[in-house]
Amino acid sequence: MQTNQKFFRFPKFLRRAYKQFLVYFNRLKLTEHSFVLIVAVFIGLLGGYGAVLIQLTIRWFQKLFWQGTFSLNTIESIDWYWRIIIPVFGGLVVGLIIQYYAREAKGHGVPEVMEAIALHNGVIRPRVVIAKLFSSAIYIASGGSVGREGPVIQIGSAVGSSVGQFFKVNPKRMRVFVACGAASGIAAAFNAPVAGALFAVEIILGDFAVPQFSPIVISSVAATIVSRHYLGNHPAFEVPKYEMVSPLELINYVVLGFLAGLTAVAFIRTLYYSEDFFDNLKMPDYVKGVIGGLCIGGIGLVFPYIYGVGYDAMDMALYGHLIWQIAAVLVVVKILATSISLGSGGSGGIFAPSLFMGAMLGVTSGHIVNLLFPSWTASPGAYALVAMGGVVGAATHGPITAILIIFEMTNDYKIILPLMITTIIATLLAMRLQNESIYTLKLIRRGINIFGGREINVLKSLRVSSVANNTIDLVSVQTQFEELLPIIVNSGHNQIYVVDEKQKIIGYISMQEIRQTIMDYDTLKHLLIAADIVNPNIPVVREDETLDRVMKLFGETGLEELPVVSADGDEQILGTITQRSVIDAYNQQIFLRDMAGESGRSIREITKQKRVHVIGQHYFDEIEVPMSLVGKTFREAAIRNRFNLEVLMIRRKEIKNGKEHSYYFQPNADTRLNVNDVLLVFGNQEAIQHFEKA
Repeated sequence: MQTNQKFFRFPKFLRRAYKQFLVYFNRLKLTEHSFVLIVAVFIGLLGGYGAVLIQLTIRWFQKLFWQGTFSLNTIESIDWYWRIIIPVFGGLVVGLIIQYYAREAKGHGVPEVMEAIALHNGVIRPRVVIAKLFSSAIYIASGGSVGREGPVIQIGSAVGSSVGQFFKVNPKRMRVFVACGAASGIAAAFNAPVAGALFAVEIILGDFAVPQFSPIVISSVAATIVSRHYLGNHPAFEVPKYEMVSPLELINYVVLGFLAGLTAVAFIRTLYYSEDFFDNLKMPDYVKGVIGGLCIGGIGLVFPYIYGVGYDAMDMALYGHLIWQIAAVLVVVKILATSISLGSGGSGGIFAPSLFMGAMLGVTSGHIVNLLFPSWTASPGAYALVAMGGVVGAATHGPITAILIIFEMTNDYKIILPLMITTIIATLLAMRLQNESIYTLKLIRRGINIFGGREINVLKSLRVSSVANNTIDLVSVQTQFEELLPIIVNSGHNQIYVVDEKQKIIGYISMQEIRQTIMDYDTLKHLLIAADIVNPNIPVVREDETLDRVMKLFGETGLEELPVVSADGDEQILGTITQRSVIDAYNQQIFLRDMAGESGRSIREITKQKRVHVIGQHYFDEIEVPMSLVGKTFREAAIRNRFNLEVLMIRRKEIKNGKEHSYYFQPNADTRLNVNDVLLVFGNQEAIQHFEKA
């Protein structure tokens, strides 16, 4: 865990000014909501300026390298050797930046943002802004076959993280600020504020239940305003009006969805094969960059369409000005060119290349179906537009973002139905063939699970044993009916359970079963036994099962109570679990997560007191980690199950510049407890005292 202190290594007078600023800022006594919204606007503005700056920087380098406006005509008019030398030079410069300044500038950047959110509480080095800006601008301008959207996302995220570090916010707020930066980047890049916000939620955070959606939307809108002011209020592509000619055409779009999904999977696998190939080369990054630039220059001699972002070629595809045979070849060539560019260490995104592949695939498919079914088929440009969304959605596993980006580019509702069909089918096929997206696969290959430590469903992290009641009413199958009635009436449970000779639960008896025979009680009391009226339709849950599964069983059976057995092979009866106890456990977890999400400043104020009463018999307390738990991970320590305590934060010390500093962070299951760690815990007094003696 890295602290925020590294960012503020300034002279003493600047450090004093910074501390004084925080003092005055705190005196404003802004509410948490107001603070977040104000900062979200600020991040959005900075993210918008970052998007504008990278576009202007790319244009400046393009004029420097190609001696004019960057276009297909300009490239083809330049001598062949310059078309190789320029990409080689770009690869060399970017390789040097990666080797000696910031390794985070390598590649498309989004996986690094996701990793920072999942594992480093959103902390991104501020230098990434400068490194990514210049490395991506130089690489794209020199002809690297990558997009500018990925760098804009990483720059915006780094801006959001830097702002969060400046205000010393807690990890929960930091992650929101990083997402605000990412949203501002994609919104400004595509002039699509809604898609920008959804991108941050769907792909960067991976959680649609995020409660801080409003600041993400605000950042996205603020960035779009900046982009429109400086770059004009027009979409990323000039898109003509299209519409669906006939309902039969939906068949074509279904087939197109399958083709888009296969194209995206081919792109993902080729890209990571290329990365493996270059990673296995034992040579400096700048040498790999030169090799990659040489390959791109060679491919560009034959297919100049692959140079740079490729918007010119996409515009030609959308207007139907591209021969479909060439477009078909360009799908394969673009996959190879982008894979080599990023595999060799180039800096740029995969959004534009995915759009390029989709456009070429759509043009090819559109021409073929026009030849086969000319009477009920739209122009090839319509298929190009729809396939762009299909390939992006399938590659990123983010269909909603892909649909909204294309929709906001066209502002035409008529294309939405085929767009949705193609994108969803492509994404489902890609997820079937490739479990991970083009972003998350990079992290999985590093051994990083971005969902580790942040369960989407809080009940999945809780076990039956943590809320089970150790009381249960059992009767034998041979119990007489007249003996059953008083047991049920006097029971504190909703039902009693019937066991066989081997003490295995075979069913239950409730008032519902008794009610059917109570009218003939005098006649049946000596005739019926428990086995005659038992209801066998009851599942038995093990103590090690999750409350998530138990809640589903409650919903399926309609019961309010279930029996609990041991997890070992003998299935010894331990007690019961009620629907009410599961709901209470859920509410407590939500409460704890909300408390843990309060600002770091508030937590530090709370922990100035030894023990703080919160509600009922529950308290906050700071406890130094017991020696018996030092060296163990949270998973191994099992503090929640063993001590019935929730650990909200850890205060850890470190020595920097000869001085001792403390910082707070939220642990996950793999966090290892160190000597002198101080845990901020939540629980009742008895549990706290028990933990102190552990």
